[in-house]
Amino acid sequence: QLQLVESGGGLVQPGEFLRLSCAASGHSVEHYAIAWFRQAPGKEREEVSCIDAGDAGKKYADFAEGRFYISRDNAANKVWLNIDRLEPEDTAVYYCAAEFWGLCHRLVMGDYDVWGQGTQVTVSS
Repeated sequence: QLQLVESGGGLVQPGEFLRLSCAASGHSVEHYAIAWFRQAPGKEREEVSCIDAGDAGKKYADFAEGRFYISRDNAANKVWLNIDRLEPEDTAVYYCAAEFWGLCHRLVMGDYDVWGQGTQVTVSS
């Protein structure tokens, strides 16, 4: 049974950089599509980025293009989300989710079977 644990969130100032980690256990993360979602207070959860099982491709939400970067480290069994030039609007709980042998362009939020508990990112001066 795959389990996911997010970390790396915190309180940062606008313009700073954060690297979020999604650590997998119980199974090899390379066999899963891994997506990052976020949920801001009072808003619906939205997808940020996704990386295909087997690293065939990546997908980014329009707002994430240019500032967000997803990558996978199979040796460490982790998926990373780099966030550059953080903005107050990035304040949210960030979650990673997994779908076995998934391809990002075919998946919607309800397809993901495994979720982490989330990590809080707060961007404020």
